[in-house]
Amino acid sequence: MSRLQRLLGTWEGIAGFAILVILLSAGLLAPAISPGDPLRIAGRALLAPFTDAAFPLGTDRLGRDVLAGLLYGARTSIAVGLAAAFSAMVLGVCVGMAAGFSGGFVDEALMRVVDAFQIVPGFLLALAFVSTIGVSTPIVVLAIALGAWADPARLTRAQVLAIREQDYVASARVIGMHPAEIAFREILPNALPPVLALSATIVAGAILTESALSFLGLGNPNIATWGSMIAEGRSVLRSAAYLSVLPGAALAVTVLGVHLFSEGLGKALGDDGGRAA
Repeated sequence: MSRLQRLLGTWEGIAGFAILVILLSAGLLAPAISPGDPLRIAGRALLAPFTDAAFPLGTDRLGRDVLAGLLYGARTSIAVGLAAAFSAMVLGVCVGMAAGFSGGFVDEALMRVVDAFQIVPGFLLALAFVSTIGVSTPIVVLAIALGAWADPARLTRAQVLAIREQDYVASARVIGMHPAEIAFREILPNALPPVLALSATIVAGAILTESALSFLGLGNPNIATWGSMIAEGRSVLRSAAYLSVLPGAALAVTVLGVHLFSEGLGKALGDDGGRAA
């Protein structure tokens, strides 16, 4: 049975996969559903949802289409989340592999760096980084990745330390296989599954961090984001609560979908690991 079949064999995997497919589809189809700049003034300000067919979810204080903001905000959140998670995973896996495979002084030095990053909350690190360097999408992605790479590094190191003592790794050394070949052909493929299961959690954390930065005004002001939409609705929360509730609900559903997908992925990879053993 393939990993995808095992993933879709759990209710968490099915629910999470369905939510993520819907969100990805909404983001990809945003230009077709709502063409044009989502930040443009499109109609009368503060139209309530379901009162105008041209604006199904209403408009904000400036007359911008809320539906367009939600669709393009999905693109931003998913793109930033995936990019930050990928960057954090690549950096974490490389550091964890180097530490676990090398051992000795290299291991100690790299793990002290990991400890230094782990003692600082990821959001505070991202906040300080963006506040110091400046606001742009690549900077936000880098800032989030810097706060998230330590956990994959520590998990990868733990996996490598366990795997490098296995008999097949010892056999590879005996036959004269190059250390780099042992690391990337024998150890890394077996160390990756638990780390990949962690990646979904990193995506969820990255989406929340990006939204929090945008809420504080530290996101890219030239693109639509759910965090900035929530912040925009604060001043009219009593009279037009939908301006904050709708993007907040979209954010909650996205994080829930990623969490459920992570749970299903963990079970699928766990079953695979049990069979391999």
